[in-house]
Amino acid sequence: MRVIVAPDSFGDTLTAGAAAQAISDGWGQARSGDEIICAPQSDGGPGFVDALAVSGGEMQTAHVSGPLTTSVDARWLLDSETAYIESAQACGLALLGGPPTRESALAAHSRGVGDLIVAALGAGATKIVIGLGGSCCTDGGRGLVDALGGVQSARDALRGIDLVAATDVENPLLGEIGAAAVFGPQKGADGSAVEILEQRNRDWASTLENGVGRSVAELPGAGAAGGIGAALFAMGADRRSGAEVVAERTDQVELLQTADLVITGEGKFDSQSLRGKLVTALAAASASYGVPTLVLAGQVELSASDYEGFGIVGAGSVTDFAGSIEDAMRDASAHLRGLAEVTAREWSIWRDR
Repeated sequence: MRVIVAPDSFGDTLTAGAAAQAISDGWGQARSGDEIICAPQSDGGPGFVDALAVSGGEMQTAHVSGPLTTSVDARWLLDSETAYIESAQACGLALLGGPPTRESALAAHSRGVGDLIVAALGAGATKIVIGLGGSCCTDGGRGLVDALGGVQSARDALRGIDLVAATDVENPLLGEIGAAAVFGPQKGADGSAVEILEQRNRDWASTLENGVGRSVAELPGAGAAGGIGAALFAMGADRRSGAEVVAERTDQVELLQTADLVITGEGKFDSQSLRGKLVTALAAASASYGVPTLVLAGQVELSASDYEGFGIVGAGSVTDFAGSIEDAMRDASAHLRGLAEVTAREWSIWRDR
């Protein structure tokens, strides 16, 4: 059997590459006769440039503003005149140096992403693809725009540039399913902080609308990466699925056409996963070739009836396998490997569900 192992990162716990290796090792332990191909994925969040770099280009490093007070070295990819930027390299949760807090949620910004755009422009890029996801900020992309000199200067700098926002979700900037309400709590924001962030983004949305002459706050994907999507749309960016960007560049179609099974995964398989995130996008693509998909995730908060319409035949939880979230995170790679081995031994049962 030909098995494609193509997970996203497991939050800050495992990179996509490490997760793919753990799943491959576990599956191979139980089914040594299977051909296993590791193809780490990204839907625009952490691991985006690494997933793209396997297909060529030169990795670059820029010293940019971090999400709080210190600068960071951020990597980005240049392939001919196309630049690939990963927002998490400049304002990712992993850059906080510890668990997110209310204070970090209110202070974090996206200025470093703007610095990366400046670096790409300086290198002669005529197309800039920005992967969105995994950010620790909820500033609506204001920091990004400030790094480019403000709304008008940013528009001038990006005029004539083919700008692409590779989004991980479809959420708008504002409201009940907006950046602050949905993702703020994951970044340390409590109830009052969410309200503050929402009002800031509401004011910022008005500034953007006044500056570019149109509203972008309600557009699908405007809330991606803490609202960076909104700022990019105001600058004229087109929206594309981050998963599709990776799929096209890594010839995913060729892999799926010859696969018997796809195994993917992420940190938490929940309702947000059904809103355009990688696991369901990949599963839907696999299903179009008649290939079933298994999901192995850190936590699973969906029932079979929620995900079976995407071509997913089963979902396994590392947390359930380990016994608790604390144990699962203590040695995530080993527990994911163990879950993959158990799942492989039970594959015939899963297959017949």
